[in-house]
Amino acid sequence: MLASPTRTIPALLQSQRDFFATGKTLDRAFRLQQLERLQTAIVENQEKIVAAVQTDLGRAPFEAYFEIATLTEIKLAIKQLKNWMKPRKIATSADVFPASAWVQPEPLGVALIIGPWNYPFQLMMSPLVGAIAAGNCAILKPSEYAPSMSKVVTDLVESIFEPDYVAVVEGDAATSQELLAQKFDHIFFTGGTEIGRIVMQAAAKHLTPVTLELGGKSPCFVDGSVRLDYAAKRIAWGKFINAGQTCIAPDYLLVEASIKDEFVVQLKKAIGELYGENPAASPDYARIVNQRQLDRLKPLLASGKVIVGGEVNEGDRYLAPTVLDEVNWGDAVMESEIFGPILPIMTYNNLDVAIAQVKQRPKPLALYIFSKSQEYQTQITTAISSGGVCINDTVMQVAVSNLPFGGVGDSGTGSYHGKASFDTFSHYRSFLKRSIRFDLDWRYAPYNESRFKILKKMVTGK
Repeated sequence: MLASPTRTIPALLQSQRDFFATGKTLDRAFRLQQLERLQTAIVENQEKIVAAVQTDLGRAPFEAYFEIATLTEIKLAIKQLKNWMKPRKIATSADVFPASAWVQPEPLGVALIIGPWNYPFQLMMSPLVGAIAAGNCAILKPSEYAPSMSKVVTDLVESIFEPDYVAVVEGDAATSQELLAQKFDHIFFTGGTEIGRIVMQAAAKHLTPVTLELGGKSPCFVDGSVRLDYAAKRIAWGKFINAGQTCIAPDYLLVEASIKDEFVVQLKKAIGELYGENPAASPDYARIVNQRQLDRLKPLLASGKVIVGGEVNEGDRYLAPTVLDEVNWGDAVMESEIFGPILPIMTYNNLDVAIAQVKQRPKPLALYIFSKSQEYQTQITTAISSGGVCINDTVMQVAVSNLPFGGVGDSGTGSYHGKASFDTFSHYRSFLKRSIRFDLDWRYAPYNESRFKILKKMVTGK
């Protein structure tokens, strides 16, 4: 298949609108065919995908392979698409008797999907799976900060899809601004909160619905009831995969004061087990994506006291897995999402006070709790709102394909994964169908006392 010919963004968008208007995407067989083609292309290009992630982010092949997890989403969509597309019957009330009602999912039209640089393939393709399954056309904008992956995405998409159906537009921030100036039927953005605000403002001009997958400072509570060695290793892994450049990485720890010293021992041990005494030499430890991000992270090392890591090698874009002790809420590292391999530890003696501190800040994307106590877990989850919750582990909540993933408040709006992806890119259209065989006249003028009594009984039940 030939690559997309050069054309302006408005022309590309119009060509997709024209294709959508043909009705071809309404057919389930068509959607399944496109999903299967995408699945085959990912399998055939998996080595290129892994290599691109290694080039852009220095990730180990094992972590780079996380990008291929989109295959799980595709398999689920193929298996469940028939059920997802079925109309859903709705019970009717006496005032419309006799009648039937149902809700039927319909595609929105043309979607814009703007991807991030930290998981540059998975977080571009997973929303695309939902857009295709729901019957939409799509324009993809990969991140310019992951140029190797941007090229892989472009080549892959152009090899299997006509640009009138699914297309890729590469470019920098100016390209994103031009795309956002157009009227789409849905915009799906993954990235930082500040850019998310810009996306939402642009969408508001056209009343375009948006899904914003953002981030935030995801807290991680640890109490003394849990196995500290297990907790430490799961926290270290979730924090330091991809050198901390993960939107749902635990951002900071709130550790019960009485176990803090022992927990720090276990955390240091866990980091050593993962990356050795010199993480810079570990083949399993990633790098910061670019100098700009490294420059943003370096000043945060001055917050509190470095008890693990802290080393920086600018030429290699290396920032060691770092743990900060003696951190306060007012320190720079606590002002915004870290999005890097720096883990602050704070302690608490009173859980209610710790919870109150967290609640003073924007709602996080993830909330982590390590405890055996159901009461402790419930106390935290009841008090603190978050996009999602993971108890006694980190990050693995995204591995459950049927579990909707998304933020709340500053951490995002809307969700996806599994059926939630299908729902995100669908309009659930309501239908009411009434019988024309006879007509009850209770609602028609001229109104009288008898008809008023019937209406009153329908509304109040009396």
